[in-house]
Order: sequence, then C-alpha cells, then structure tokens
Amino acid sequence: MLHAALAPLGRITVVAPEQNHSGSSNSLTLQRPLSVFEAKEGAQKGFRFINGTPTDCVHIALTGLIEDRPDLVVSGINQGQNMGEDVLYSGTVAAAIEGYLLGIPSIAFSQVDKGWEHLDAAARVARDIVERTISAPPPEPFLLNVNIPNLPYEHIRGLRATRLGKRHPSQPVIAQMNPRGEMNYWIGAAGEAMDASEGTDFHATAEGFASLTPLQLDLTHRAQLDSLRQWLE
Repeated sequence: MLHAALAPLGRITVVAPEQNHSGSSNSLTLQRPLSVFEAKEGAQKGFRFINGTPTDCVHIALTGLIEDRPDLVVSGINQGQNMGEDVLYSGTVAAAIEGYLLGIPSIAFSQVDKGWEHLDAAARVARDIVERTISAPPPEPFLLNVNIPNLPYEHIRGLRATRLGKRHPSQPVIAQMNPRGEMNYWIGAAGEAMDASEGTDFHATAEGFASLTPLQLDLTHRAQLDSLRQWLE
C-alpha cells in the first residue's frame, strides 16, 4: 500500500523482510549469511525481500544491493502504533534509524491501531508527508517517527509536531505449560500511556491528528557527566 501511494512521486526500490519482525529493534544478523530474493510475478513483482530483520534490509540495500543512493528511506506502514518507548523496540522505526545512520533522511510510518482499518487513508497521509519533504525539505537531516490514526482520510485533522509520550511498565509475562511439561513465557502487552499530555504523540493521535516526532540518536546523559566525573575522582 505504501509503495502504491508513493510510486507516482519517483522511482521506488522495495527491500523488505521476508516475515514479520515486530520487536526486533535495531538487530543485525551477524551469525549467518543472508539471502536476497525477488518476487517474479503479481503486484509485488520486482520487490526484493531478505530473510533477516528490517535493519538488515536497509543496511544491505544501502551498502551494496542498490547502485544509486536514495533521496529518502521510508519504513512501514506498521500495523499498530510506535509511540513513547515503543521506538526503542520497533523494527519499523529501526529500519528508518538505519537509513538515518547511513546518511539518508528517513521516515517510519505506523497506524495507531492494529487491523489495517483505513490503511488507504494512512497511505495518503504518508504520501502527503513525503511530498512535503520533496517540495520543501526540512532545513537539516531528519529522522521522523509518524503515527497515523485509523480514520478515513477526510477525518484526519492534519499533522502535528510532537514529542514522545511515556508508557506505564509493560504487562506481566504470560506463563504457559507446554505439552512437554515445560514452562514457556510470552512477553506481556505494552503498558498504557502514562504521559499522554498535550504535545505528545499519544495526545495528538487521540485528537485525530497524525503525529510527527523528530528523533535523535545521541543517548549520552549529558547532565550526569559532571557528577560521574566527580564520582570517579
């Protein structure tokens, strides 16, 4: 759907994971070689897919698979929101991060709710945002995390620049006994929003806006540097 929406804007190269990698974050596959396959027929003819993670796909595409350096990396549209702390786990966001790390402006797109309802509208919003970046590029390199409400296009109220909200801790793991009498554990669901105040991605999407959050990759806690130096002395 995203490819179809963006195709009129320029030449699109699709390199996607072979299967779902939700929660894979920025993992690279380093213990085995990866294979690149190409779809030979149907609507996805010419699309390439890799038996690895979303990050693998972008890394391989930009460091050897495709000849021309792209103007933009886009990832998604993910089925389900990537807001607040979700960005630390999301494979969709990680793919955009990899593009950004390799020097390409990048955007991750997600729908707020699962189920693909109004996916066509989300694709139109994504196209609107990409068109804007083409016609009036932001003044500096960017990494954007976009979340789009599951609403008809005409009911989406616009675009908002937001900060990441915060979630409560995730739900407890779910323990189950398998047929061999061994205990297995399923990771629990993400916690509910704890900070959904005005200005956050949670607040904007709840109000019917698509949220655009600029991300940065500098994780240094600068405010603690002086106290850490003192502690070391």
